[in-house]
Amino acid sequence: MKNSMRRGALAAALTFAALSTGACSQSDSESTGRQADSIVVHEQWVKAADSGMTAVFAEFRNSADTDARVVAASSPAAGRAELHEMAPGSTGSTVMRPKAGGFAIPAGSSYELTPGGDHLMLMDLTAPLTPGAETEITLRCEDGSTTTFTAQVRDFAGGQENYEPSGPAAPAHHG
Repeated sequence: MKNSMRRGALAAALTFAALSTGACSQSDSESTGRQADSIVVHEQWVKAADSGMTAVFAEFRNSADTDARVVAASSPAAGRAELHEMAPGSTGSTVMRPKAGGFAIPAGSSYELTPGGDHLMLMDLTAPLTPGAETEITLRCEDGSTTTFTAQVRDFAGGQENYEPSGPAAPAHHG
């Protein structure tokens, strides 16, 4: 009888400790206000490519009651990554270019990266990205926090956009 009472008391104590730790962790996470902690990534995928560059598409959902802003990305699959938008180019056609200020994800809402729209660009691929493979992408938010997700590589025939670089080394284009 004493052993079963001790086991019951021990089980109750362990349950309480586990619940207390979980509540503390959740509270600590919420109190940090880290933007990356509030971003949940859905429907993420990467366009297959043999070399050069390719695009990443996804839906970013912000579970916080404050806005989050993604300002940079990286991936071991690429030498560099950029946040891109589609915009009018210098010749009147639509081109992709780096998105100034990054992607703002409204509080309690979502932000979609789509073919023909805003997307992440993986440049200087380190190896071919073949259908069915997966790659990691890390997002950095304006507060310096990061979150990493895995995206599946898929075949996709669309998305043959023109690229219009910007920055100090690129010619200025005004559309």
